[in-house]
Amino acid sequence: MAAKITHFEIHDVRFPTSLTGDGTDAMNTDCDYSSAYVTLYTDGVLIGHGMTFTIGRGQDIVCHAIREVAGRLVGLEPESLFENMGKTWDWMCSDSQLRWIGPEKGVIHLATAAVNNALWDMFARARGKPLWKLIVDMTPEEIVNATAFRYITDVLTREEALAMLKAKEGGKREREALVTETGYPAYITSAGWLGYSDEKVSRLTKEALASGFNHFKMKVGADFNDDLRRGKMIRSIIDDPANYPSGFKDPSSPELAGKNAGPTGAVLMIDANQVWDVPQAIEYVAGLAEIKPWFIEEPTAPDDALGHAAVRRALKPYGIGVATGEHAHNRMVFKQLFQADAIDVCQIDSCRLAGVSEVLSVLLMAAKFGIPVCPHAGGVGLCEYVIHLSLIDYIAISGTMERNVLEFSDHLHEHFIYRCTMNDRGRYNVPSNPKEGYSIEMYKESIAEFEWPNGSYWVGTRGGKVLST
Repeated sequence: MAAKITHFEIHDVRFPTSLTGDGTDAMNTDCDYSSAYVTLYTDGVLIGHGMTFTIGRGQDIVCHAIREVAGRLVGLEPESLFENMGKTWDWMCSDSQLRWIGPEKGVIHLATAAVNNALWDMFARARGKPLWKLIVDMTPEEIVNATAFRYITDVLTREEALAMLKAKEGGKREREALVTETGYPAYITSAGWLGYSDEKVSRLTKEALASGFNHFKMKVGADFNDDLRRGKMIRSIIDDPANYPSGFKDPSSPELAGKNAGPTGAVLMIDANQVWDVPQAIEYVAGLAEIKPWFIEEPTAPDDALGHAAVRRALKPYGIGVATGEHAHNRMVFKQLFQADAIDVCQIDSCRLAGVSEVLSVLLMAAKFGIPVCPHAGGVGLCEYVIHLSLIDYIAISGTMERNVLEFSDHLHEHFIYRCTMNDRGRYNVPSNPKEGYSIEMYKESIAEFEWPNGSYWVGTRGGKVLST
């Protein structure tokens, strides 16, 4: 008899990162990295873990929404859902009353992400593969059937997607072997949070250099003079050959073309986290041109495609690109960003988009438009997730990682059983454990300590934090 989904558990897990300034930027000044975490159970041994990411207050609302979305899966057979995950995704988004409070955006979409991610985790575990391996081993037809296409067929049809995937089929094994050997390229954000002191930024930047990183991101938007000063400080470190005792990259190499790399091949990116209006963004970033950023991330409201296009046109003479996506709440926003020629870099988020099936649709559109995908991963659990998505993109969809870099933020990985790891060249190692699924299973002890509001941390000293929802 086929297994059925019998029940689920939801945990509101919050970490007090605001105490150390982790995650701080011009818009989000008080971040407690948090996981709305769900586990799906069956009447057999099969389980699936999923989560979506928030920064604290309001996560209880997301957990209530997860309960509504997950409840629709109870009594269903996982294998029947696995047969066509694109159709399953459409069904998960189709409840008319739940859809009304979106549609396909906001809290209900975050909740759908957690549950769809859990279902994909269950699927990968059922096949004894990490999630990325499950998908790259699929046929092109199976990947198309796993993808969400509604509302994007004016830009990408199922037939076009199938042809694209078939065109990349021949080199999949070679690409898989290469990335397994070398790792996936990364950039580091956790050296450049806005709430850090100059001393801490300097120390963390030097530590990142020693770990093999050559792409660095800093937060901007609170104070122009301070941003310019900090940018010059970071540039003085990453552009100094003395900080590269083992040698450095050639700034003229193809992988660095158009990135404003300095003399050591180091690249600087800046991120405003939506803090400006369009004219402000143009003026402010033009003023930072001397620190030579590759791109400005989230220069304005995340769903303003035409605003991003205007910023991109205005900054092009300065050689500065535009990146966005971590708050692009569905595939249709990405479709419009691509159509409007609004971005140089696509930054998918594994929890803002409603799970893997919607991510696949954006990866395919980005490949069609020739836009590199550099996923957002500044948050708890996101690094664990997005290495799978970048591997899928490289091996099965775009076929390139030459210009791509995946965000790495060195926070809270210790709470995950299958935590992501980096090699000594500043690259993500490829997840390889056949039991890890989508790599998001959290230690029970971590849940017990940081579950809100009754976890042992929150009822204890709490580092002086005040309990408030």
